[in-house]
Amino acid sequence: MSALGDIVHALPVLAALRRAWPAAKVDWIVDEAYASILSLAEGLHQRIVVRGQGPEARGYVSAVRHLRAQKYDAALDLQGLIKSAVWAKASGAARVIGFDRAHLREPMAASFYSETVVPLDAPHVIQKNLSILQAFDLAPGPIELPLHPEAASATTNALVAVGGSKQYVVLNPGAAWPNKRWPAERFGALAAKLHAHTRLRSLITWGPDEKSLAEAVVSASGGAASLAPPTAIADLAVIMRDAALVVSGDTGPLHIAAAMGTPLVGLYGPTWPERNGPWNPDDEVISKAGGCVCHHKRKCLRGAPCINEIDVPDVLAAAERRLLSAKLVPRSLGGGGS
Repeated sequence: MSALGDIVHALPVLAALRRAWPAAKVDWIVDEAYASILSLAEGLHQRIVVRGQGPEARGYVSAVRHLRAQKYDAALDLQGLIKSAVWAKASGAARVIGFDRAHLREPMAASFYSETVVPLDAPHVIQKNLSILQAFDLAPGPIELPLHPEAASATTNALVAVGGSKQYVVLNPGAAWPNKRWPAERFGALAAKLHAHTRLRSLITWGPDEKSLAEAVVSASGGAASLAPPTAIADLAVIMRDAALVVSGDTGPLHIAAAMGTPLVGLYGPTWPERNGPWNPDDEVISKAGGCVCHHKRKCLRGAPCINEIDVPDVLAAAERRLLSAKLVPRSLGGGGS
């Protein structure tokens, strides 16, 4: 229902259901703040958008009435929260299916299910989500993310200005959690080095309340980076899709880039890349999670986020390796990561 990365990681289940049952109607209950990503998803019958609190909560009653009128055969709760489990139960579906208590973020959610599934022993959350298909005796099949974005003209013009498709790098410095953010001055130094080594300019993406952070990266880049225009989800997806490479911490834009099949370098501090990282084995990950003392916490408990231990030369080397493996930069432009 919420969290951009969680929604992206659930999309392969939609694709698998559509492969198995092309005529089935699949609806998705989603918080209003995250509904826009599902407007890009192919194969949905409808989005059921739930809104805020206070006076808007009166809309919950009509939403439940609408859900029950659909007479669903099954409701799947992939998020494993009490909130999402309550909505699955409220749908009135004949079967309410979620993961077993031991594999839920909020174990009490299991009390709202009529059936539970023990997920397969797989490290990545996408593979865990696909395990829910056991309830229907379906095999997971290949990972597919059915997103088909189109960008506004301002975004298209910005991409032309940095060279066009596969001729630029995206650097995404923002993240909702402060301890997932690699320092802006290092992103700027990375942009400068990448331009010197590969001739690729960098486009700096930003979300709500992150513009000053993105501007700091541009200022530190020595003219090698440009600020992306304000973006809706569809614009961001196109920017990510057309990039030669994306470098980002563990946050929603990274997962959108992965969904678009773009080469990635992921920077990880308080979260585990094995669970939340890129699923393409060719992608590069630099992780300090092994030494972290505040896993899955928004703020660092020791005053200096472990992601700060990642240095520019290591990220540069990873970026050049990924560009070369994707055959997007001539080998002669490699700079050796120095």
